[in-house]
Amino acid sequence: MFEVFDHTADLGLRIQSPELNGLFVDAGRALLSVIVSEPRAVEPRESVTLQIAANELEYLFFDWLNELLYLFESKRFLAREFEATVEESGLSATVRGETYDPARHVLAHEVKAVTYHGLTVEQSPNGWQAEVILDI
Repeated sequence: MFEVFDHTADLGLRIQSPELNGLFVDAGRALLSVIVSEPRAVEPRESVTLQIAANELEYLFFDWLNELLYLFESKRFLAREFEATVEESGLSATVRGETYDPARHVLAHEVKAVTYHGLTVEQSPNGWQAEVILDI
């Protein structure tokens, strides 16, 4: 589960999940919902495997979103489906999606960067929650 909230001239993402892997999956979905108006229009035609090393959870979460944003900025790849496994040494993930097609995908926001401002990832009594601000 995620929600998008306004933050000054930026947008924030608040994500909650009963388990840590789900937190990363929902964060990917949240980012896609900010980039395109209709995430369901993105079809899972191609797979990309990602390995991200990090020792601290907040940095891993930041790097995960940053890597998804980089896929879009460099290859115009929109990731819609996510499988993520968080381990002690980092994250292993497979994302499925397709290349941006202006005839089918309407861009919602230009996300310039994932920021460290207000970045939190923590365990709660109901599972996991995270908050991050996106520079748009």
